[in-house]
Amino acid sequence: MTKEEAKARIAELSDIIDNHNYRYYILAQPTISDYDFDMLMNELLSLEQQFPDLITESSPSQRVGGGITKEFATVRHKYPMLSLSNSYNKEEIIDFISRIKKSIDGPVDFVCELKFDGVSISLTYEKGILRRAVTRGDGSRGDDVTTNIKTIHTIPLRLKGDYPDFFEMRGEIIMPHNSFEKINIEREDLGLPTFANPRNAAAGTIKLQDSKEVANRRLDNYCYYMMMDDMPYKTHYESLMAARRWGFNISEHIALCHDIDEIESFINLWDVKRKALSFDIDGIVIKVNDFAQQEELGYTAKSPRWAIAYKFKAEEAHTKLLSVDFQVGRHGTITPVANLEPVQLAGTTVKRATLHNADFIKQLDLHYDDVVSVEKGGEIIPKITGVDLQCRKDNSIPVSFVSKCPECGTPLVQTEGEAAWYCPNSLGCPPQIKGRIEHFISRKAMNIESLGEGKIEVLFDNHLVNNYADLYDLKYEQLYGLEKVIEIKDEYNLLQEPVLRKVSFKQKTADNILESLQKSKKVPFARVLFALGIKYVGETTAKLIANAEGSVDNIIKASTEELKQIDEVGEKIALSVREFFDDERNIDLVNRLKAAGLQFEQEKRTSTENNILAGKSIVVSGSFTNFSREEIKQLIEDLGGKNVSSISSKTDFVVAGEKMGPEKKKKAEALNIPVLSEEEFIAMTGRKNSMLTLF
Repeated sequence: MTKEEAKARIAELSDIIDNHNYRYYILAQPTISDYDFDMLMNELLSLEQQFPDLITESSPSQRVGGGITKEFATVRHKYPMLSLSNSYNKEEIIDFISRIKKSIDGPVDFVCELKFDGVSISLTYEKGILRRAVTRGDGSRGDDVTTNIKTIHTIPLRLKGDYPDFFEMRGEIIMPHNSFEKINIEREDLGLPTFANPRNAAAGTIKLQDSKEVANRRLDNYCYYMMMDDMPYKTHYESLMAARRWGFNISEHIALCHDIDEIESFINLWDVKRKALSFDIDGIVIKVNDFAQQEELGYTAKSPRWAIAYKFKAEEAHTKLLSVDFQVGRHGTITPVANLEPVQLAGTTVKRATLHNADFIKQLDLHYDDVVSVEKGGEIIPKITGVDLQCRKDNSIPVSFVSKCPECGTPLVQTEGEAAWYCPNSLGCPPQIKGRIEHFISRKAMNIESLGEGKIEVLFDNHLVNNYADLYDLKYEQLYGLEKVIEIKDEYNLLQEPVLRKVSFKQKTADNILESLQKSKKVPFARVLFALGIKYVGETTAKLIANAEGSVDNIIKASTEELKQIDEVGEKIALSVREFFDDERNIDLVNRLKAAGLQFEQEKRTSTENNILAGKSIVVSGSFTNFSREEIKQLIEDLGGKNVSSISSKTDFVVAGEKMGPEKKKKAEALNIPVLSEEEFIAMTGRKNSMLTLF
């Protein structure tokens, strides 16, 4: 066979196999036997082996796996991957629907969908070919897992039909029950620990280095949202139906609803029927259907205002309370943790559960040896929700909250208005010290991966680090040869069995740590600010503060009132920031980190833009003709302005597109805030009416 003949046959086989894959995995209507399908695939593999330069990235052979990924590249999302606001009762859903209808003129329809319990993924398609698959990550950046995702048969490598040149599909990678059970049986046979639940198994699988192993685990995928700059569809439902025609796996279990009664019916139906599904769901997602209305409603810093997730009530089990441990968090918060008689709950054996705080224990009137009800909050962290008083023994002893830190013995304190008790010995209490350093090195902060898996504990125990600034003083000769057996704990400190691991600092380990520390000096200021571990300052808030103030020196000089002017920063956060930088010990740490070379100023943009919007607070509302909303906001930042989400007396002006929110319009008029059209805004900035390349 000549190369041209092989090329033609490979193209023909690819089309045939793609069609059979679609009929088998998407439509569940196979038209040939497994044997005949295997013969077609074997012929394709044989031809590609003879002519390897004819292999394309969209070939069905790429689903077999075999590629090895040593390191997953970090990629910035074109469109941020936000989380959904969660609700656990129907009253909150009614309030959500009511708020939406008050904000929108005219009728509003909603789409109800299953909330898949898996791992979010963003799929980028160019000219009908899957180019990139990226995990959610921190919402702004995620990991490129394209090689592994190609092994999932329900994700099309090539599209069919009249699809756009460039767009993204958001989906959920799930592990079906049969795949989960098969993997755990295999792991038990090999003496390996089993996965806790299908979600954890799916999350671990997509980050495996060997894509052939990913293919063997038979993951699945459902897509649920389309994103592009110039959406050709008016509604979310219409876009999903188009995506199904192009070859995407869109759930059949979606409904177009017009009122709260129809939404409640859908929720009630699937609260019962979910147990018959072949995969896990943990709730229902409710979205405004009309894209223009979605745009009008907009977003908070973390989630869209036009969607909400209703979470089903967690499964419940009953068991006996044996004892209570008191754990110390990185901010000194004392968290009581119940030790329980082992009980099966939501597919896992539960032996520990959170008790939240002293007030919670008091409300339950908890006694040792009580029979308690246990749920999994959000299907992750077990929690005690009630006590069976009829089973209580006459001589049982009440659970008392500790008055001193269980780690350092310091008397506990309580902030007025808060339920939690704290150990105030922030710089002398070992769990707080180690917790702050572990937060500092975490992926969303400084991302010093080489220091994970218990190495901080070893360094602390050897008196090499007592704060995060000490990390940058470490030398090779201090690290090489260190060794200790430690207990590895999970994020919530609620592992059911202790995991002991020997941590050894060999030559490569020591070299990797020092190299990672050097790389961390390039981490942007916003993440450095987050890494400092200021109470109540999460990664989103850190970005907002960094953008507003520009440098740590400006933050240090800022008053509480000035900090409160920053979008999303309230009094509690502002006071916490002020308290942190009023402590000379923290200033000393910041100065040491500065001297080490960390980034404590916002990176200056290389563009030659002027700063005509410097100091201006601007609200962007509606949809635009020549620019996307994100481009308008980016231009405002490029020109020195600040984007704010709501109109107040401090707003300088509003940039209004079509279908500006009526409430925002009324408020702007009432406060006499100027409202500029897209054209007026472009004229002000000196731009021409053409699309900008801002991303």
